[in-house]
Amino acid sequence: MDYEGFFDQQLDGLRRGGNYRRFAELECRAGPRATLHAEGTTRPVTVWCSNDYLGMGQHPRVLAAMHAALDRHGAGAGGTRNIAGNHHCHVALERALAELHGKPAALLFNSGYLANWTTLGTLARRLEGCVVLSDAANHASMIEGIRHSGARCQIFAHNDVDDLAARLAALPRGTPKIVAFESVYSMDGDIAPIAAICDLAARFGALTYLDEVHAVGLYGPRGAGVAAREGLASRIDVIEGTLAKGFGLIGGYIAASASLCDFVRSFASGFIFTTALPPAIAAGALAAIEVLAEADALRARHAAQVAGVRAALDAEGVPHLRNQSHIVPVVVGDPVLCRRMCQRLLDEADIYVQPINYPTVPRGTERLRLTPSPLHAEADIAHLAAAMGRLWADLGLRRAA
Repeated sequence: MDYEGFFDQQLDGLRRGGNYRRFAELECRAGPRATLHAEGTTRPVTVWCSNDYLGMGQHPRVLAAMHAALDRHGAGAGGTRNIAGNHHCHVALERALAELHGKPAALLFNSGYLANWTTLGTLARRLEGCVVLSDAANHASMIEGIRHSGARCQIFAHNDVDDLAARLAALPRGTPKIVAFESVYSMDGDIAPIAAICDLAARFGALTYLDEVHAVGLYGPRGAGVAAREGLASRIDVIEGTLAKGFGLIGGYIAASASLCDFVRSFASGFIFTTALPPAIAAGALAAIEVLAEADALRARHAAQVAGVRAALDAEGVPHLRNQSHIVPVVVGDPVLCRRMCQRLLDEADIYVQPINYPTVPRGTERLRLTPSPLHAEADIAHLAAAMGRLWADLGLRRAA
């Protein structure tokens, strides 16, 4: 077989469909500012698609904690948690995460993807006869974890509690069940009906597994997430989160009962055989949690900037999906035009935003996913909206009513 030819053929198909992903080489500076390296030159750009939603990746207290931990503990953990990598920083961070979510315990992973893949895969595989009921819009990491488990999976319509209820009612009462869903969905920015899902899970004897990766740090008391904001965290069996978005670093975790966390720790290969996070990362994440526990003003400014972006886009007639979160999806609906829009924003306005195309979103819903931050200035918002309004007209895209 011509392996190289096969690889090239598949890549050419992505290029023809407008779905080939190109990476920009960025050098982050203060706030949303970055330096773009391209074709031997550099120039400043403003980033509008970062998942470091609150700027914690550059916060002075976070950086100071990381510098101190690096000097004290070195660059790496030295092994898996079981061998030599169980540092005090990891234990302190797990205690803080458990306390943040009001749970008895927490367990660290090297990424949010790994936390979902490992935890769902382990629970669903080892609960004999388990059926996982998964929201249709769940993240790829949840889907892969469920698939890896080998358990039966039923996909319920997105945020549709009636469909979920019918599926739960059709299963035998004694069947182990997990309802897996997210609080804030990252592409449309909509929020799950958490209370209604908890009611159904209690009625039919199912575990609740809630992915809060796009909510922790940003919502609820001390940034504990949407479930905490709605007073529902105690009804969630497993809260999964990330350290890579609101907290600005890298890593993932679950918060749950002591027995459940110990069960995953003891049986999950994705945890057992993975080298632990560097202690400096854990120390920085702990500092970010501490900062955001007292950052209601920062969260309020974040919400205000999101509202400001929406209003500015409305004034330019640029349509965007309405939701109750911080994510502003601007649907173009065509992969080629979506990439062209992003390239022209970069070339003509020094605005960096990446196109979101298939398979991340369904074909025909290609979009720009804007993530305003509290560090964007009013002038940044005005510049973004004006540039998008002009290019929207140039590309012949349909205006908002």
